Amino acid sequence: MGEDPSLGLTLGGGGAFGAAHVGVLQVLAERGIRPGLVTGTSSGALVGAAYAAGIDPATIEEAALRFRWSAIARWSFAPRWGLLDTRALTESVDRALGADPLIEDLERRFAVVATDLRTRRGVTIDTGPLSLALRSTIAVPGLLPPVRRDGALLADGGMVDNVPVEAARALGATRVIVVRLHAKWENVRMMRTVTQTADLVRDPSVVLIQPEMERMAQWTMADVPRLIAEGRRAATASLDARGGPDDEPEGTMAGCRMPTTP
Repeated sequence: MGEDPSLGLTLGGGGAFGAAHVGVLQVLAERGIRPGLVTGTSSGALVGAAYAAGIDPATIEEAALRFRWSAIARWSFAPRWGLLDTRALTESVDRALGADPLIEDLERRFAVVATDLRTRRGVTIDTGPLSLALRSTIAVPGLLPPVRRDGALLADGGMVDNVPVEAARALGATRVIVVRLHAKWENVRMMRTVTQTADLVRDPSVVLIQPEMERMAQWTMADVPRLIAEGRRAATASLDARGGPDDEPEGTMAGCRMPTTP
């Protein structure tokens, strides 16, 4: 069975917490759920890009277990906009995919959200070199340098949209599986997502998966195996709550009861 072009997958940002997305991808694959389009912010965009490129979840897990921050950034010897240089990410994309592909050439439709530092508005990137888009959405101000694209100065998408659901809808999704990190606890920077999360819970076209990150490391890779396991647990719980294939109504996907929007 091929990908479902009306089913979106949205992966939120959160540093090392993004490893939880890998466990979610594993559960989706095991249940035969194949989103046809993917959106992501920050670390969610990194995992989403691999998935959109057609890399299988087992290989993505191996990469997550081996991951070091030096794969995406190294110390800059001429710091101006950030302490680190993200050109290492372009090299990593080349090694993983054999080239730096255009987003529009990936197996699944894909988009990332970045922040235009001049307007403080979100920018959806769904065309052009993959590495440029990824470098934009991970660019934490002061740490990682912003990226110039089409006259804009782009940085971390999480500043304006850490869970880019609307970007998935703009690509054509009528149903969206949303993986949001930071579920039961919030810091001040993330409090604005609480209202959005309540809206997602009420939306019948959304399956909301919320891995729990308490007592796990966000900026080191020490807890990656636990994070992957938590992603699996959260995905299983959310999908089971939607009902299984035995009681699935017509027009939905097995193990993921998601009515289409009117």
